[in-house]
Amino acid sequence: MKIKSKILAHEKSIIQIEIGNNHYPKNFLTEENVDIKNGDSEQIKSHHLITEGMVLLDTQMLFSTPQTIIFEIDEESVVMNFICCSNIETHIDQLETEKYSKKNTHNIFYATKYRATIKIPAFEQTNYFCIILSKDFYYNIINEDWKLHEKFSKNILHKKSSYLTSKYIPFTPAIQWVIHEIKNCNRQGALKKMYIETKIKELLIHQLETIITIPIQKDQIDEDDYNKLLEAKQILDNDYVHAPTLAELSRLISLNEFKLKKGFKACFGTTVKSYIIKLRMEHAKELFQNKASTVSDVAYKCGYKDVSHFSAAFKNFYGFSPQKFKINWDYIHFWITGLLLLS
Repeated sequence: MKIKSKILAHEKSIIQIEIGNNHYPKNFLTEENVDIKNGDSEQIKSHHLITEGMVLLDTQMLFSTPQTIIFEIDEESVVMNFICCSNIETHIDQLETEKYSKKNTHNIFYATKYRATIKIPAFEQTNYFCIILSKDFYYNIINEDWKLHEKFSKNILHKKSSYLTSKYIPFTPAIQWVIHEIKNCNRQGALKKMYIETKIKELLIHQLETIITIPIQKDQIDEDDYNKLLEAKQILDNDYVHAPTLAELSRLISLNEFKLKKGFKACFGTTVKSYIIKLRMEHAKELFQNKASTVSDVAYKCGYKDVSHFSAAFKNFYGFSPQKFKINWDYIHFWITGLLLLS
């Protein structure tokens, strides 16, 4: 499998990777970094994790003039796709897609040969995260359990390029957290390969859960209201520490409280309040990885003025107190550090 990406106006490729298609558990995981800077006109950073049958791409780009990028995969592949930016115009051969990207949305697609033309406007910070899998690697992850997604499975078996779902849907806190864990993994060697492959499987589980279990009620929400609900979710994603009240959020998106409460639950499978708590708890978990963080510090940074309220919310969410989590995390961190020193 060959994966290539280049700016249309340039000869040199940004990405040029070639891997085998078969999944071999004992293969090594290699890393690549691309860092291109041409004054203030071009800034491209791309981090790649590569093994046989799998390539993970984490790319950030910023241009002072509009640019067109061609992205190609020359053989069959299944792509776990995560869009972290808006206003990017994309055309994909053989696949119908939404014309403009929506920030913090995801989908999965299969392509026999993938060729995308991506138009990036000037001064638009572009963030792109995707995991490209050979068909063999994907089969191994799902254990060939086609009942997970029968229609999508038939398209793969009949070599018909398709999306798992017709529209990109919003990230869940779980998806955001796993992407964060992958990006910030500092393990090395065999431990890193084991960790990354485990996280890819976990990420796929979260994707399949959100896509396959989308509540039926969502289909009864008109497009205008749905876009307002996406806006509400984005507001909470951007600042869950100082989250607006339900009434304030209702005013911000120009949607009445009843439609906001009912529609949010239908689209995202949770209430507004529960979603804020999830975001805060995931952030707390991240903050506790810093050994110097105290429970009161973390409570304040997660938007709680009262430590006891934070502790109660944390215990309700995770099943144990933040104090116990911190002790256990310090022990796990010590244990992993010891393994890395021995390896």
